[in-house]
Amino acid sequence: MSRHELTERFFTTWDGTNLFYRAWRPSRSSDRALVLFHRGHEHSGRFQELVERLDLEDFWIFAWDQRGHGRSPGERGWAESLSAVLKDADGFVRHLSREYSIPIYNMTALGYSVGSVLVAAWVHDYAPPLRAMVLGTPAFRVKLYIPLALSLLRLKQRLFGKSFVKSYVKSKMLTHDTEQASAYNADPLISRNIAVNILIDLFDVSDRLLKDAGAIRVPTLILGAGSDWVVHLSAQRKFFERLSSPVKVMETYEGFHQAVFHEKDRQRPIARTREFILEAFRNSPSRNPSPPQADRDGYTKQEFDRLSQPLHTLSPRRVGYAMQRGLLKSVGRLSSGIQIGWQTGFDSGQSLDYVYANTSRGITPLGRWIDRAYLNSIGWRGIRRRKENLQKFLEAAIARVGQIRNAVRIVDIASGPGRYLLEVLRKSKHPECWALLRDWNENALEAGRALAREMGVDHVTYAKGDAFDPVSLRDIHPRCNIGIISGLYELVPDNERVFRSLRGLREALAEDSLLIYTNQPWHPQMEFIARVLINREGKPWIMRRRTQEEMDELVRNAGFEKEQMEIDEWGIFTVSLARKRSSPISAS
Repeated sequence: MSRHELTERFFTTWDGTNLFYRAWRPSRSSDRALVLFHRGHEHSGRFQELVERLDLEDFWIFAWDQRGHGRSPGERGWAESLSAVLKDADGFVRHLSREYSIPIYNMTALGYSVGSVLVAAWVHDYAPPLRAMVLGTPAFRVKLYIPLALSLLRLKQRLFGKSFVKSYVKSKMLTHDTEQASAYNADPLISRNIAVNILIDLFDVSDRLLKDAGAIRVPTLILGAGSDWVVHLSAQRKFFERLSSPVKVMETYEGFHQAVFHEKDRQRPIARTREFILEAFRNSPSRNPSPPQADRDGYTKQEFDRLSQPLHTLSPRRVGYAMQRGLLKSVGRLSSGIQIGWQTGFDSGQSLDYVYANTSRGITPLGRWIDRAYLNSIGWRGIRRRKENLQKFLEAAIARVGQIRNAVRIVDIASGPGRYLLEVLRKSKHPECWALLRDWNENALEAGRALAREMGVDHVTYAKGDAFDPVSLRDIHPRCNIGIISGLYELVPDNERVFRSLRGLREALAEDSLLIYTNQPWHPQMEFIARVLINREGKPWIMRRRTQEEMDELVRNAGFEKEQMEIDEWGIFTVSLARKRSSPISAS
């Protein structure tokens, strides 16, 4: 058994909430860690026996109480959203890395049931460079025994807002061990409450993970229970099969109930977990960089190739998309936003500016109704959330740079009209804050100049420039200390152009500068966009997604170190903040 010393602490998460966690200190100095994510309804104290039985004497072990659980504050079983909990998780791990001087690439995460879904979603969305992850009976598909239960829950959420349900799960459904079942029943920190919005989010996030498991490359061990009354084993197998992880193992324990780490014969999955963790540290490099050829033969390149191929003439999907395109080209033109999309491309700066403004306009009341539906599509809602996150990071970057430099110099290398930036500049109180907004499209620049005049922002300069010309970028003077790349690289499938652009921008930035960049690791309407809409060149708008891991690795190789990230609640768009390092690492 391990000789870890237990301490209890709190960390402050993104919204100022102090969340509780336990830290088990190893008997000797270590820069390795295992981070534990508890089951739904439970708390970190339930891991004490697991910590002892794992006997990882050279590892720090940490476990946190999610908000609304255990000794962390909040209404029992409630959180604003599952994305807020994922943000807590990222903040917790970054806190551990800073506080205990443990690199994230020397960490392994272990999740349990709902905690496993959190681990998988965090890895997918935030792309931490973990050494490995262990998913114990992940709750990718909770068994709801009432017909139409999920639809009824969505209706309840829509009608009543914040509400709760009681879990049907009894201790005897979790384990055959009567002593463990009694401990579960007697634990005062276990609550059967779960917020309806969190249960719905759990289904939606799990659905996204099952569809996009191929984006994950972290070495993975999945532990399934053969007699699981709580979650579907078939969903775990589907996730496992779709993983792109070079090392992946799934063990199913026949006869086990859901709580595999609290079952009668629990030493078997615990021993397998210990073996997997130690093996990961023996064999894996200190980092697992994304394949440099991801744009040529990677997971999202295969998707891009499929979308680039026309559907069979008799395909029902081809007929369906043709009908949708016909409607958008006819009746859809009553909507001002759709009309702009057909004129300039749905990915153009003008379209983006219209979406940011979020004011429905059109010909006749029908046109305005269509326009509102268009503006409320999930992709455009994600774009507006991306704008909010961009502005949040830009305001923070201005304040940070302003503390060490008299003048704040900003460059957006493909700004379009730049409404988001003008709004920040208009309310900025920094006396010497200036921005250069570049774009290749003169119409977008002229629209930006008119918008700047209308908003009364005069400390900006609009200039024509190619964001993919490294020489043009290096020649930017004066050198800037905040660089922005927003919505650009998502439009370019190949990595070489992106890497050259990043290196050129790096040369245009002074030392200790900050970079704000966006990415689109997921989109639920990829095929609709590719089959129906056009881009700024008048061609089908076919995008190659970049996993967040791939995008972060390009940024890192170009000479920047990622510090923070925000993502919308649908997992579509990310905004990241990075700092310029003294030297780049390598070519792409």
